[in-house]
Amino acid sequence: MSVVPSTAPTPAATETVAAVVVQQPVTGADGIKEAVSAKSGAAGDIVDTLDNLALQVGHTRISVWDVSVVVFVLVFAVFSAWTLSRLSSRMLGRMKRLDVTQKLLAEKLASLVIWAICILVGIDVLGIDLTALAVFSGAFGLAIGFGLQKTFGNLIAGIILLMDKSIKPGDVIAITDQAGNSTFGQIRRIGIRAVSLTTRDQKEYLIPNENLMVNQVENWSYSSKNVRIQVPIGISYRSDIEKAEELMLEAARSVPRILAAPPPTVWLDSYGESWLLFNVNVWITDPEEGVGNVRSDVLKAAWALFKANGIVVPFPQRDLNLQDNAAFRQLLDAVRGAKSGD
Repeated sequence: MSVVPSTAPTPAATETVAAVVVQQPVTGADGIKEAVSAKSGAAGDIVDTLDNLALQVGHTRISVWDVSVVVFVLVFAVFSAWTLSRLSSRMLGRMKRLDVTQKLLAEKLASLVIWAICILVGIDVLGIDLTALAVFSGAFGLAIGFGLQKTFGNLIAGIILLMDKSIKPGDVIAITDQAGNSTFGQIRRIGIRAVSLTTRDQKEYLIPNENLMVNQVENWSYSSKNVRIQVPIGISYRSDIEKAEELMLEAARSVPRILAAPPPTVWLDSYGESWLLFNVNVWITDPEEGVGNVRSDVLKAAWALFKANGIVVPFPQRDLNLQDNAAFRQLLDAVRGAKSGD
């Protein structure tokens, strides 16, 4: 008599298998459907109805339930990343030990990490096997490299600008493009792709971060916000130079925005065709408020003082030299004859 071993599972083996099943992560639309059906029968019926509404494309089956799960996970991942990014920005904004540039750099890095984590979690919840895309990884990576080359370049350029603190929000800069056109304004924000530059007439320019690293940039607020302005003023050759210089300095000191230290100075720049050209050098500490209005205030104050003290602001003059020759004498005779005939 032979004894046949029993194939019935022992209680210990059953508990082990159940534990493994329970510990297995539920991923993908099928896993979510099973989890919902196990929790509620009514919800399970609704899920089965949505799953039955399917479209068969070759060997691929796409149901309404699958599409709903993908849309829900994507929306949830984007909303979570956006919310966490806002929270991290608020938390970093309350840190007083970090300056403006360090806070902005930390916000950008934290935002990139949060978005990457949310995207990876969404992929894991959907149960997408990334190894299935290995065949297309080469072509996809090449397309990404060409299509997003400028985007990643501007992203890295923005991070470098924030790390070396060469440009930060609030700085006043002047940048020249490839066509030679100069743009002057104040930096409002540094984004992932571009820097927002606001001019005095409230025009906002979006300058790619790469341009700030490739082109020459004048940063008027890099190490100090003190900026020197030159105001050219011309006077007549017959005017008193010492008196004119005193009046120019008085006009410069009368403008509220001009600093008392360093004090204004006056230089004789050149001898012009009809005037002596001076440069009034003044200093301001708020270039974001504009520089053209400072020049205007100095010129208007100097004009009033010149009129009150007899200093002449000349207009272009020409000396005409006529040579005595036969043709010139014939011209004079003709003019005299015409006058006598009248």
